[in-house]
Amino acid sequence: MIKLNDIVVKFGDFTALHNINVHVKEGEFFTFLGPSGCGKTTTLRTITGFIEPVAGSVVVKGRDITHVPIEDRNIGIVFQSYALFPTMTVYDNIAFGLKVKKQKKTEIDRRVRDIAKKVDLSDEQLKKAVSQLSGGQQQRVAIARALVTDPAIICMDEPLSNLDAKLRVQLRNELKKMQKDFGITTIYVTHDQEEALTLSDRIAVFNKGVIEQTGTPNEIYNHSKTEFVCNFIGDINRLDGDVLQCLTGAGASLDPAMHHYIRLERLHVNMEPQAGQVQLSGIVESREYYGLYIKYYIRTKGQILKVIEKNDGVRIYEEGQEVSVILDPRDIMSYPADEKA
Repeated sequence: MIKLNDIVVKFGDFTALHNINVHVKEGEFFTFLGPSGCGKTTTLRTITGFIEPVAGSVVVKGRDITHVPIEDRNIGIVFQSYALFPTMTVYDNIAFGLKVKKQKKTEIDRRVRDIAKKVDLSDEQLKKAVSQLSGGQQQRVAIARALVTDPAIICMDEPLSNLDAKLRVQLRNELKKMQKDFGITTIYVTHDQEEALTLSDRIAVFNKGVIEQTGTPNEIYNHSKTEFVCNFIGDINRLDGDVLQCLTGAGASLDPAMHHYIRLERLHVNMEPQAGQVQLSGIVESREYYGLYIKYYIRTKGQILKVIEKNDGVRIYEEGQEVSVILDPRDIMSYPADEKA
């Protein structure tokens, strides 16, 4: 559906994107994930036509649109700030693109009301000025405006970042449902790992103008290809010193010249070790209570290991308590030491 072939973008002497290659399938929810300044928004703006690359091509459904004007690309855009017209009504905001295309008044009315129902905007809300709406309602207006012209693709640049945490979680669930209902190919930009993992069919992880890894949420999280991806996605333990020696002594094949990591939920407290697992003794230094789970900081072999345990309301370990930490060396991810995390 969408192919980026060896895209290079420069701003003066600075190269913002280095040979970016992406293939987005039709109907896919594809996310560009990475820290600020990594190139994800620049890539999105290259697809939408706001930025022209110095090399490479943007191809949609077999058509090269690299030099096609923004208005002729048939791509809907939802900006981080929503970019709505605050003095206009919700109805007029949604209808704006159709009016620019000189659609008939009856057709505009039909399509505006149809899309408003699909994004859960009432007839009463259509009459209001955008400035009278909440952040979540404004986001729905921005999505409706992007979808009403029947684009082949919708691009969203951090559309939830201006909302509070509870509303963000609620709306990202609605966003995924809407995307599935419409079946529209979606490119989504975010720096929020949890958002990317919950929403996406596939993710491209950006770092300093290059893509470190492309894959499903499971591949990105559990099979991180690079040390950067391993550290950027979720929380993780790096295994050092005596812990490594203990694991090696127990039969684990770990190259001491490499960097070794394990996810928090792969460790367990006071469980009976199974075949192949290693048991380390330690002391609970501190804990963080999250309701559904508890995060423990356990000192073992001169190192602090972070462990997430499901909160069953019964087994809660106190600070200073002696415990055992169980891990399976097969859950460890290892990377060359010269790779920059």
